[in-house]
Amino acid sequence: MTKVLVATEKPFAKEAVDQIKTIIEKAGYDFALLEKYTDKAELLAAVKDATAMIVRSDDVTAEVVKAAKALKIVVRAGAGYDNLDLEACSANDVVAMNTPGQNSNAVAELVFGMLISMVRNAYNGNAGTELRGKKIGIHAYGNVGLYVAKIAKGMGMEVYAFDPFVSADTIKADGVTPVDSVEELYATCQYVSLHIPANDKTKNSINYNLLNKMPQGAVLINTARKEVINEADMIKLMQDRADFAYISDITPDNKADFAPFTGRYFFTPKKMGAQTAEANINAGVAAANQIVDFIKNGNTKFKVN
Repeated sequence: MTKVLVATEKPFAKEAVDQIKTIIEKAGYDFALLEKYTDKAELLAAVKDATAMIVRSDDVTAEVVKAAKALKIVVRAGAGYDNLDLEACSANDVVAMNTPGQNSNAVAELVFGMLISMVRNAYNGNAGTELRGKKIGIHAYGNVGLYVAKIAKGMGMEVYAFDPFVSADTIKADGVTPVDSVEELYATCQYVSLHIPANDKTKNSINYNLLNKMPQGAVLINTARKEVINEADMIKLMQDRADFAYISDITPDNKADFAPFTGRYFFTPKKMGAQTAEANINAGVAAANQIVDFIKNGNTKFKVN
């Protein structure tokens, strides 16, 4: 019997679980649920006979893949998939997928929630600044970047974008100005919203020299991954530039080093980009549908390995 396991240390909303279960059982498959587990041994035991698995931020390591002898597909309910060991999946003939676009609006709205709070001094009674007429740069123009652009344009901002994998014509068609280099993006824009993945080329790539190109009153908004930030360089920049602010939904490893910069940084206590009821449901349902489509029809449209 085909068994689909939902393994989430950080659970889906109940409505999402109910919809996932309905999709899986309607397809004629067994549904299994592992939530709020605290020991990897629980996960290793649960995957032993799973044909398919849905996870959120859970680490699907080589050990997990090897323990799942019947596993054919694992889907990360969300856009980022650095928690999946793609090499191990490929070596064991496991298809790895993500669900791009399902939490894009949630992340984009959080970008502006954090940004407005920062430019209005966390509503402490002191005068802040407005975003209308200001320049915002989007570093990586994917699904989230597109939603950020739509919101920014609605607020009357000048929107710029850099993405070597997206054509200038595509960016222009959305009323956004493409730039030729990442350096130009940062030098042009007072605000930059960061959406690059974490990989060998991008880790620590957001460094002192790049950030120091930003204009006065600069704010970097990071809803990507903490690994792309050179954290030592960020501290040096904050020391050298009293006008610079950093906000993120990923708490950096060196959070204690930001203590001297009160009012110029904000970090959510855990990754919050996709933490809305809608995104939670959308990503889970998409993952379930992709699994059914793969098993029944061999569709690998969202394969990432």
